[in-house]
Amino acid sequence: MSYVRPMAGWWKRDPFFVRYMARELTAFAVLAYAVVLAVGLVRLAQGELAYNGWLRAVQSPAGLVMHLVFFVSFLVHCTSWFEIMPKTMPMMVLGGKRVSAAAITGFGTGLAVVVTLAVLAVARWLP
Repeated sequence: MSYVRPMAGWWKRDPFFVRYMARELTAFAVLAYAVVLAVGLVRLAQGELAYNGWLRAVQSPAGLVMHLVFFVSFLVHCTSWFEIMPKTMPMMVLGGKRVSAAAITGFGTGLAVVVTLAVLAVARWLP
């Protein structure tokens, strides 16, 4: 018996694996945005002129498209995390009844929406 090399793109044939790979790919968007924010902090430490240059870059049309791509990626990432959560955590029992996976996912997603709206409200309120 000899070694048979797996075919390239094997994961593209199964919708489960395509979704899994898309979910994993969104982690790179989270990393990329963390780098963008870290660069902003470095520019802030370098002074007002450097920070204003970074701010202009992220507010440019290309920067806004970048933010839109990040936002969509974050939505997919967040939703997929909350879909996975009931499968990875211990069984929850509330009032003698098992909490359903849909309730856990819905609560997590709803909480994420509330926190996001609160952060946006605070950001809008700040000068």
